[in-house]
Amino acid sequence: MNNIDIESIVKSVIINMQSDKVSTNNTLNGVFDKMEDAIDASIEAQKVVRQLPLEFREKIIDNIRKKTIQHAEKFAELGVKETGMGRIGDKVLKHKLVAEKTPGTEDIKTVAWSGDRGLTLVEQGPFGVIGAITPSTNPSETVICNTIGMIAGGNTVVFNPHPGAIGVSNYAVNLVNEASVEVGGPNNIAVSVAKPTLETADIMFKHKNIQLLVATGGPGVVTAVLSSGRRAIGAGAGNPPVVVDETADIRKAAYDIYNGATFDNNLPCIAEKEVIVVAEVADELIYYMQEAGSYMITGDEIDRLAKTVLVNKNGKLVINRDYVGKDASYILSAIGINVDDNTRCIIFEADGDHPLVVEELMMPILGIVRVEDVDKAIDLAVSLEHGNRHSAHMHSKNVDNLTKYGQRIDTAIFVKNAPSYAALGFGGEGYCTFTIASRTGEGLTSASSFTKNRRCVMAESLCIR
Repeated sequence: MNNIDIESIVKSVIINMQSDKVSTNNTLNGVFDKMEDAIDASIEAQKVVRQLPLEFREKIIDNIRKKTIQHAEKFAELGVKETGMGRIGDKVLKHKLVAEKTPGTEDIKTVAWSGDRGLTLVEQGPFGVIGAITPSTNPSETVICNTIGMIAGGNTVVFNPHPGAIGVSNYAVNLVNEASVEVGGPNNIAVSVAKPTLETADIMFKHKNIQLLVATGGPGVVTAVLSSGRRAIGAGAGNPPVVVDETADIRKAAYDIYNGATFDNNLPCIAEKEVIVVAEVADELIYYMQEAGSYMITGDEIDRLAKTVLVNKNGKLVINRDYVGKDASYILSAIGINVDDNTRCIIFEADGDHPLVVEELMMPILGIVRVEDVDKAIDLAVSLEHGNRHSAHMHSKNVDNLTKYGQRIDTAIFVKNAPSYAALGFGGEGYCTFTIASRTGEGLTSASSFTKNRRCVMAESLCIR
């Protein structure tokens, strides 16, 4: 063990002793009654974390990964029970995915220039203490994913979880702190409050020692952090369209769309939300989607569904939160249709301006819109994505069509000929994240997203060639 390791562990012990002075009566590590106390604890922990060698940070991260996999079923059960959304089996898979494919310290890079005039390095350093808002749709997944990336960059993080997912979010905060302490790292690498509110969020937004804010959620919370006057990363809403042209493998496209749109009951922000299909293959696509397990509604059933899952708020139709992330069978029962739990998706045909197509539902409901040709499909998809620049999908064997759509839609994620979740490395290549910052331009965030570049110059020296 080298001197840096010894010094880090000594500092860790001191931090753990200090944290007792401000600890909440809550039994969870890192969870405080007051936001001010949570921030103070995070500031002290960050003094230790920023000094930890990358190797030691990775040791903490490895244990977070291990414990997340061990507790995946617990997280899934807690999440479904508390929020009433999603499917336990799918949430288990999401936790394993975040544990295995969220980048750690390997994402922290150094760039160097060496020449006649010396040596210049650009290294990625921490912001310090990061403030983070997390959603109810992927609560513990986001806490774990954010913590891994932020700790890898030398930061600590203060969470203000969604009020609808406090229990499972803070259970995740407790787990990452346990993982750190178990390997000799500091406590309070992630902190939270027992009762998050708008007021606790405002304290976090305005605190002088929080230099970066990260919001994962709806447009309202992203707008709030972008209006804070601080550097902010905003991962907001999307309404991902999927286009199917006449060259696609239609059976595969149907099954891929079904699997992507029903994963965790359509809670992931990247999931297929509406289908635009070239007319000549529309009947075939619908046939195979029904074969996959979709239930097709028609006529007044569509009207009843719209009146159930949408509500009028100040003259505008918005989603009824009571049905977000619910099973298809549950939603169908609300409009008088009884099916078994094997039915995981509701499909229907509609025009492109139907409210169930226009609104992002986050429910296993897919409107299917027929169009004359691929150009009209792309035009409609661009319109329905609402300029969120988040995610889009296409099934086609025509490279020109794929290229044209990708250029027009201009989203952070573009999945071709696969279920939407391939974008997160599940059945596809690449890393996983649950903070996809389309609005502020970072795209799929990782450890390097939570660092700032620092240039170190040695002139006239250290060039040995």
